Amino acid sequence: MSSRTVIRHGLVITASDEIHADVLVEDGRIAALATPDSQSWTADRVIDATGKYVIPGGVDAHTHMELPFGGTHASDTFATGTRAAAWGGTTTIVDFAVQSVGHTLREGLDAWHAKAEGNCAIDYAFHMIVSDVNDETLKEMDLLIEEGITSFKQFMAYPGVFYSDDGQILRAMQRSAENGGLIMMHAENGIAIDVLVQQALARGETDPRYHGEVRKALLEAEATHRAIRLAQVAGAPLYVVHVSATEAVTELARARDEGLNVFGETCPQYLFLSADNLAEPDFEGAKYVCSTPLRPREHQAALWRALRTNDLQVVSTDHCPFCFTGQKELGRGDFSKIPNGLPGVENRMDLLHQAVMDGRISRRRWIEIACATPARMFGLYPKKGTIAPGSDADIVLYDPHAEQVMSAATHHMNVDYSAYEGKRVTGRVETVLSRGEPVIVQREYTGRAGHGVFTPRSTCQYLN
Repeated sequence: MSSRTVIRHGLVITASDEIHADVLVEDGRIAALATPDSQSWTADRVIDATGKYVIPGGVDAHTHMELPFGGTHASDTFATGTRAAAWGGTTTIVDFAVQSVGHTLREGLDAWHAKAEGNCAIDYAFHMIVSDVNDETLKEMDLLIEEGITSFKQFMAYPGVFYSDDGQILRAMQRSAENGGLIMMHAENGIAIDVLVQQALARGETDPRYHGEVRKALLEAEATHRAIRLAQVAGAPLYVVHVSATEAVTELARARDEGLNVFGETCPQYLFLSADNLAEPDFEGAKYVCSTPLRPREHQAALWRALRTNDLQVVSTDHCPFCFTGQKELGRGDFSKIPNGLPGVENRMDLLHQAVMDGRISRRRWIEIACATPARMFGLYPKKGTIAPGSDADIVLYDPHAEQVMSAATHHMNVDYSAYEGKRVTGRVETVLSRGEPVIVQREYTGRAGHGVFTPRSTCQYLN
């Protein structure tokens, strides 16, 4: 069944251009752009975008649906999480399949395929968490790249769970230097942090705010520096996830000034929330426990500056929700038992648009850090991340004037609180197409589980 959609009279915004144009969609792809009303296109569906932005669907390159963690698991399934993503104007997620210690990469990947297949409202891809580096794992990395799993995450944090030592990290980086893969790093000195955790608990410092105090910014910076130098020794590129601290940004900027292929991501929580949230009374601070942790507010200026100067290239969510009731509460009396993670897949595009309204970034930079760069970074461009002939018709009609108040009462994520409860923002998603199919129409959900398909990726498109 052939289908045609025309989107008329909108302002098309990509990472490189802002143009008033009509957009023709045929059979799930963008067929053409033209000066408004210059073409007498016929279509099954005509969408009037007068007064609206026409933007590429967001690419969230860091989500954790159904992730087992800390004796529980993330509260969003692939079904609920991808539906919430669509409500927030995101049309592609890259989630993390997990290798458990003693198991193969293949077993982990198969398990995540089983969770996602037939359940997603939007398209999805996978990174691979490598928890057990050995000769067989390294060979498997080559095979996964052939299947479109082209990035591998390692952890300098969480000893006894996901942790890799420097030797394991170096070996994986050496392999990625050969096979074209990209190593993603959770850069925190987990060995040292565990010492500080035990010392804090021994002093009776058990409240959520101590989660942030023991996970020191200097230990994020130290691990970032170490990861950069290990990658340099291996001759490999490096992508540092969820950068939260001024000192870590400094390490990334220095490496990039040296001409190294080093990239960095931050998340909305580090741009809009702070250690003040962790200190909220009556255990409310547990809602904001994530790693890397929320920092004192003065770190935000360095993150915004780095997004403007391109020392940070991507804003992802690290969406990993746990309900306050029954999940976050596991850590009452011991902050180290609070499951680490925040909900946010539905909020990212709106929060970053608010940053446009506040004059922190331009409209094109908004699309660059939320759509185009993550697509390029992880081998999805120009299929995803832009509006151009031949690209998938992942398109969002965005109302830049609508006002909304973020709240758990109205969000679509499967979690009982909002990290941004009561926050007023200007701008809201109105209509969403995924490969030309309407998923949200005039703020009504019309999508379905199973529309979203697994999307293999090429290697990082920034490597010289």
